[in-house]
Amino acid sequence: MADPFKVDLVSVEAQIWSGEADMVVARTTEGELAILAGHAPLLGQLKEPSRVRIKRPGGEELAYDIAGGFLSVSSEGVTVLAESARPAEGEDPAALAALGTSTGGAH
Repeated sequence: MADPFKVDLVSVEAQIWSGEADMVVARTTEGELAILAGHAPLLGQLKEPSRVRIKRPGGEELAYDIAGGFLSVSSEGVTVLAESARPAEGEDPAALAALGTSTGGAH
């Protein structure tokens, strides 16, 4: 069983979620990462759009659709700094974008 670690998910507007997790899965511009306790420190740019999944102790999984931002891993835990974040709905937006089926327009 994984050791829980602190996770903070923050958007420009507000703190979205904070708590303990066994694992965080995020897609960065370098690829998908699975973060466990004791992961090496890193700073990654989140793929836009993407989905961050948080696996909590006890098996509950939370998912948030993210538009831009960064993922920071340190000895203190994981911080997701997102331009915007909302509870996930439907298919993973990064997977849809990769297939060319995204309905969102370019900025």
